[in-house]
Parts: sequence; C-alpha cells; structure tokens
Amino acid sequence: MNHRPNPTALRGARALTAQSIAHPRWRHTVCLAMLACAAFANSPALAQRDYTDLPVVKEGKTIKISPHVYVIPDENRRGVPNVGIVVGSRATLIIDPGMGLKSGQAVLREAAKVSKGGELYLVTTHIHPEHTTGELAFPPHTKIVRAVEQQRDIQEAGMKWVAEFSARSAELADLLKEVKGFREPTETFDREKTLDLGGVRIRLIWLGHGHTLGDTAIFIEGDAVVFSGDLAMKKAFPAYTAPQSSVDKWLASLDAMAALHPSQVVGAHYGMGDASIISAYREFLTSLRARVVALKAQGKSSDETAVTLRNEFAAKYPDWDQPLRVHLLATRAYSQLP
Repeated sequence: MNHRPNPTALRGARALTAQSIAHPRWRHTVCLAMLACAAFANSPALAQRDYTDLPVVKEGKTIKISPHVYVIPDENRRGVPNVGIVVGSRATLIIDPGMGLKSGQAVLREAAKVSKGGELYLVTTHIHPEHTTGELAFPPHTKIVRAVEQQRDIQEAGMKWVAEFSARSAELADLLKEVKGFREPTETFDREKTLDLGGVRIRLIWLGHGHTLGDTAIFIEGDAVVFSGDLAMKKAFPAYTAPQSSVDKWLASLDAMAALHPSQVVGAHYGMGDASIISAYREFLTSLRARVVALKAQGKSSDETAVTLRNEFAAKYPDWDQPLRVHLLATRAYSQLP
C-alpha cells in the first residue's frame, strides 16, 4: 500500500472505528491504519505520490522484462500497482489487477495483446483495494487462486478497506462504486501452490504476516522473476497494516524470497530491480530491530525510541520514500521485545 492519507481519509478511518465492527482483528487493523495515517500526513516525501490523476492502470505502457513476464509499471502513481502479466502456451496469469472496474478492464486489454492461451488465472499479493478490486472486470471463467490467509483477510476486512479508500476522495469513491463484494476463489492453498501455464511454472508462496495477513509472493521459475508485493519495494520504507505483523515474520519472508535466487524483483509499487531490493529490506529491518533493542535497554520509552529511529533512518536512507513509516515499525518492535 503506497497511500498518503489526508483529512478526509482520517475522518473515514475514524468513522469506521465508530461503527459496530464485529471482528476484533479488524478493529486492530483500523487502529493501525489510523496510526499510519497520522504518522504520514505531514511527510513532504509523500507529495510526489499524491493522487495527481485518477489511479487507473494505464494502457500502452506494458513492458517485457523476461521471456514470459510483462509488467504494466505504476509510473510512481499513487494507488496504482505494478501489474504482472505472465504468458504461457495455454494460459495467462494476471498479478494485481489494479483498483476498480476501469483498471481491471485496462489490464485485460493489455493482456489480450500478448496472451497465447485461452485460460486465465488471477492472483493478488495482498488484500488492499489497488491490488484486488480490478477483479471486477474479469470474465466468469477466470481461475482465481488465493492463499487461505489472504482469503480470510478478504472475508473479514476486504470491504472495510474499500470503504476506507472510498472515504479518501470523491474520485476514489466513484472508482470503487461498483465494488459490492469480492469474488470467491476457484482454489485456495495453505503455504504454496504451483501453476503450469504451459511451458511456464509459477510458484505462489504465502509469506504473511508482514505487510498484511495474506502476503503472497509469486515466483516465475524459469524466468527467475519474483513479484514481492509490499514485502520488498525499491527505496520505500515498509509498512505494517496487520496487528500480527512483526520484524521477525517480515525477515522470514525476505529470507524465503532470497532463497528463490531471483534475478528480477517486482515490488507492489515503485521501481523494479534485482535481488538487492530484498537484501536492502533485510538490512533495514535488521538494523531497526538492533537499534530498538539497544534503546530499550538504555531505558528509552517507546515514543522516544520511535522518534530517534525516525530521524536516524531518514538520514541513513535519504532517498527512500515514506520515512515516517519508521515510527510505527519501531513502536511495534519495541512492544514485542521482552
């Protein structure tokens, strides 16, 4: 998720917390979103990713990055993911179809330009609306495959996230107005699932709980390309949006992706690159945890620790976007220490 909250968003989040929400895990998730909103609202680094235009996936921008893999880049546009199109001889796989009906339609038209087979698969890296709600445009025969935890996340909180996004602006509300629910998956899997598109093998690997409960990496074996979702992005600080998230779990996810030995990494947002995107996240999170341990041992409070680390890491990573995310990361790490 790569969004800069605004006063409208904050009011929407507060309104949601005021509702009678049945599941306690969602109450925790909304509180996390509100904390993130408050932390990010005044960050000048976020201005470049504001809603400068309607966040619909653009056509005519698709690039080929390996023999079987195409990407529609987000072009650093807020609310737009890096969309994946993987082409086999009998089937095509779409990864993260964008936000709303219009994005989904644009993705399908781009996929039609390069597809070879008649079957169509759809997978998503995690729950957030800019990754999932484009499914609305997909034909009934589409095979939707999700990790069990991602499906559970969608069932419990999917429409709550749609409501939170819709509250951010009239334009987003209009873009998401057709979303009345989420489609049922054709198939779910616990930890890992392999798809054969015809000459192309895809590994779907559930890696949560990091950014969300249902974080899923998609690895195209022969092409050595991994779609890492929000678990590893180029020059952007990570963000928690699930109460179960922790540094240890996030590091385990990074280890699992590094073990795939990818030659190319496509994050959910921002630029693409090589496996150094994964190692950079590992270095950052390892350093953050070590500093939290040290400052807590010195008797610093949670807030003192978070403010100190915000400043330290903003200086250490001056070209990384969304630096105020460090505050919530540090606070969570502090609370999880003995």
